[in-house]
Amino acid sequence: MRVVTGEAKGKKLKSPKTIGTRPIMDRVKTALFDILSDEVTDARFLDLFAGTGGVGIEALSRGAQRATFIEMNPKIVKLVRENLQITGLTERAEALQGDSFKFLLAHQSQPQQSSALQGHEKRTYFPAAPAGQQRVYDIIYVAPPQYEEMAARALGLLESSTLWTDDTLIIVQIHPKERPGVAAVASQNFVLTDERRYGSTLLMFYRRPTE
Repeated sequence: MRVVTGEAKGKKLKSPKTIGTRPIMDRVKTALFDILSDEVTDARFLDLFAGTGGVGIEALSRGAQRATFIEMNPKIVKLVRENLQITGLTERAEALQGDSFKFLLAHQSQPQQSSALQGHEKRTYFPAAPAGQQRVYDIIYVAPPQYEEMAARALGLLESSTLWTDDTLIIVQIHPKERPGVAAVASQNFVLTDERRYGSTLLMFYRRPTE
């Protein structure tokens, strides 16, 4: 796995020796950022279920203003930080160890009722945003483990989140077989505007509805 282009072009990223993450293939990553084009420049990027951080690091390499990486496995978070050092992008990034669902629950426009939380989703502490910044993002990337309906749950939580603005783009990376569950998520704040399939990877693009 490597950085495809930008200021860190060609840098090889570390990957875990054990299964459990879902690295995006370089050809899919290239296609994704070809679609985003200049939209990534100066963007505030949120990489949920970040794995080793390949997507967020690519965004930084291509000119994103800053990136936040959320990853639950502490060993993988360590790899994200090492990859940021390898690419020289550490100063514009933060890698937080924690459950992405807990991060979403901690940034709701209205507090969730405790009865609605499921065991491991109970609230947890996340550090405040770096000085002078807010936890608001222009691009939110959602790429959870496959076949566990996690993408649909994350999209549902983003519906009432404080993490986006009227111009935010949400990108969901799933296996094509997961599409029905994601497409069935009821949303008043986002609409599916595009989708692209690359073999066993499907990218779904959500934006705010236009008047």
